[in-house]
Amino acid sequence: MELNEATTRAQYLRDQLNQHNYNYYVFNNPIISDFEYDKLLTELTDLEKQYPQLQTPDSPTLRVGSDILEQFVQIPHNYPMLSLSNTYSETEILDFDHRIRKEINGDIEYVCELKFDGAAISLTYIDGVLAYAVTRGDGEQGDDVTANVRTIKAIPLRLKGNDYPKEFEMRGEIFMPHTSFKRLNEERIDIGESPFANPRNAAAGTLKLLDPKEVAKRSLDCFLYYILGENLPYEKQYENLEKARTWGFKVSDHMRKCKDLNEVFSFIRYWDTERKNLPYDTDGAVIKLNDYVLQRRMGTTAKSPRWAIAYKFKAEQAVTRLLSVDFQVGRTGVITPVANLQPVQLAGTTVKRASLHNADQIELLDARIGDAVIVEKGGEIIPKIVGIDLVQRPVNSATFEYITHCPECGTLLIKDVGEAKHYCPNETGCPPQIIGKIEHFISRKAMNIDGIGSEKVDQFYKQHLINNPADLYDLKVEQLVNLERMGKRSANNIIKGIEKSKNVLYSRVLFALGIRFVGETTAKKLAEAFPSIDKLKNAGIEDLLQVGEIGERIAQSVVDYFSNKEYMTMLSRLRSAGLQFEQAGSEKNRLSDKLESIHIVISGNFTRWSREDLKTLIEQHGGKNLSTMSSNVNYLLAGDKIGPAKLQKAEKLGVKIIGENEFIDMIS
Repeated sequence: MELNEATTRAQYLRDQLNQHNYNYYVFNNPIISDFEYDKLLTELTDLEKQYPQLQTPDSPTLRVGSDILEQFVQIPHNYPMLSLSNTYSETEILDFDHRIRKEINGDIEYVCELKFDGAAISLTYIDGVLAYAVTRGDGEQGDDVTANVRTIKAIPLRLKGNDYPKEFEMRGEIFMPHTSFKRLNEERIDIGESPFANPRNAAAGTLKLLDPKEVAKRSLDCFLYYILGENLPYEKQYENLEKARTWGFKVSDHMRKCKDLNEVFSFIRYWDTERKNLPYDTDGAVIKLNDYVLQRRMGTTAKSPRWAIAYKFKAEQAVTRLLSVDFQVGRTGVITPVANLQPVQLAGTTVKRASLHNADQIELLDARIGDAVIVEKGGEIIPKIVGIDLVQRPVNSATFEYITHCPECGTLLIKDVGEAKHYCPNETGCPPQIIGKIEHFISRKAMNIDGIGSEKVDQFYKQHLINNPADLYDLKVEQLVNLERMGKRSANNIIKGIEKSKNVLYSRVLFALGIRFVGETTAKKLAEAFPSIDKLKNAGIEDLLQVGEIGERIAQSVVDYFSNKEYMTMLSRLRSAGLQFEQAGSEKNRLSDKLESIHIVISGNFTRWSREDLKTLIEQHGGKNLSTMSSNVNYLLAGDKIGPAKLQKAEKLGVKIIGENEFIDMIS
């Protein structure tokens, strides 16, 4: 490549890499895979080696992508926080080993660790107490996120023992376990927000929230993997981390010492498969020199240590053809573009559809109908398109044009400033939004109406029996019995379920209304602050902002909801039907301390209350709900059709098993 051509190409690569760094570190929303990013970075590195004059002071090859936000105070790192060089081939690990052996004579010992897929963090401890926590930032300084990190239970605030250095730095990775990720996305879907694409994005986004209380709810976790400072216990990586365990740090049990490359490769090959059974995401393995003296001898480049390398597991990818794009309309009107693909085998399943996220990402990818697209599956909710094979692009391809009107009702779409997604504002006239709101209303955490599912809601809507939740309470058995796949018994059960829902607590009724951004937890807080629907309806923005954890977006959404005449008519009908629109005595925040410090697991079906109501009662009497059996559980509250595995585990652990009546006696 001639110099002129190389200059143009280098500028293009810098622009691309800087944009991808911005997407990854600031928006926590990468649109290409790590593999594709590393290919671009390697190409730029090679060009700068060939033409050193092309390297600029701000070249991505010389810096770590920045995640600094103005809202946080920046703190300089005592030691540069570099990133690791990545490789996808065992040949490059051999080259890494050869480079080390050129500099070092004698035996070499490596430490192999899993590469956790989250957000890097630096923790400074002074006299055994956590002083501050800082993100990677630009490698020289990062954001002070100490208040948020203090909420992560895996990170000790005060160390155990007394044999730790007076001041030192501990580095690790904050991540979101799969169970927390699933729960978070369910909550986001509940309030009409887009789910996170993967746990890594969710962890990084959570760490930058401005409210530590919100961070605490998301159950982040952390593994620690490197110690820096003076007067460390050992001059060895492995031994220092084992010692750090005794101080209270969470260090991975999967760390291994390896005396040669055969053991290194065995570690990599084992975890390339076994990682799928872990309760968190890992995207590779890290190989480090164990000896700190040898680490210092090898030194660093401007960007990476020479004594360590990261082997990245290849994300499961496939190339297929983009046939068309569908636009789905969610319960809150959010538009989601979904790619229809030529069927292709990926990760043991046939993939026909993949996420395209939003208009901005389609534009960045420059995805076009007929393109050969690279589809990846690696921890995401559904497969996503991460790249385009331009070599295979059809000659007559045209730039993709994003829709301007709702595909279901024809309403002009809106995109708010700062939002990534378009949405349809026709809340009460757009069929998918109408159906989605009714499905949300009847769901288990809301009104919990038995006998009606998504298929029934769709059927009733198409038969013009229901058009909003209030219509449910006007249904009669005679209207249902003659419907397809419906008999008298089923019809009776549905009417009984609807009637039973009139006893559902006010906070859950509030959640069931489907007010945008008002999830289950927010509904409880609003119910406590405004113990009747009338008080909530008359609340202004300033009144709502006085409620803990209610921000301007939620407050405005609540005000907008009660300003809608159609919603007001529906609420009037629901009130007439007998729903609970004010807080009953049994729903107040704390009724007693009778279950103080008692942990209860609920399983099975109950007659007097739903499981959600029982959970509320446990909390109101000072107890705590747990989802899994462990030695910390005091009681298993068992109903009908309890899972046998949970019952066996309770018996094995000696957990007392109680029924609904015994529980009632406990809180009476």
